[in-house]
Amino acid sequence: MLKKSSNISLKNTKDTKLSIQFNLDGFSFCISNIANNNTLYFSEYQFSETQLTPENLLLEVEEIFKKDTNLQHDFSNVTVIHQNNLSTLVPNKYFVEERLADYLNFNIKTLATDFITFDEIDNMEAKNVYVPYVNINNYLFQNFGEFEYKHHISVLLKKLLETTNTVEKTMFVNVSKASLDLVVLQNNKLLFSNSFSFETKEDFIYYILFVAEQLELNTEVFPLYFMGEVKITSDIYKIAFAYIRNIYFLESKNSIFNHLESPKHSNYILLGS
Repeated sequence: MLKKSSNISLKNTKDTKLSIQFNLDGFSFCISNIANNNTLYFSEYQFSETQLTPENLLLEVEEIFKKDTNLQHDFSNVTVIHQNNLSTLVPNKYFVEERLADYLNFNIKTLATDFITFDEIDNMEAKNVYVPYVNINNYLFQNFGEFEYKHHISVLLKKLLETTNTVEKTMFVNVSKASLDLVVLQNNKLLFSNSFSFETKEDFIYYILFVAEQLELNTEVFPLYFMGEVKITSDIYKIAFAYIRNIYFLESKNSIFNHLESPKHSNYILLGS
């Protein structure tokens, strides 16, 4: 297991909020001041291998929570972010709350026992329907009491719509260890959003080029912004640059990066600003 954290220590957690993001490859969290929203501390745990089930994920999480004292404070506010590919966007005009499972089953295999919920997304006339890690929620409720939870796509879209100003068709790709979230905006409106799993750099570029073709994006013209686990030396960056002319990193203005060795475009879901 690999742990990365900011090189500052927490001395006072009064009036602070905890934001924590889970996926099957690990989890990360930040602690922020409620009054000014400044990030005071950040830490990330990357598992040595992907957990095959939410049950295995919980076992790893429980062990870390026992040891990491920064997760043992009484926070004023807690927000949990569930990261997985078990989600779909539904326009408000077609949304019926009693049909949540039907929306997911168009593209995703769900179980009868799955708990399905949805997020409202600010600045969008749509709902994000998804399956959260219920066992993680139950464990955190025992630790913190009531808290708010969301899907990572809901957070990603909200941040992009609030912090970017798109006139032309613009692609944003948020990269995780074995998945990418691909978003296309134009005139600050959503044209496309989906998440894909990938194993090779060829898988990675296939999804980008396929979406570009479907939306008639000229690879010599449209801007592509990377966030997350990608560097200029990465194989996935190099293959993308071979096909797409204008590639950039979407860097955060969050001051916590002054205390991190990570690039400013990393951990966009939690730290992007």
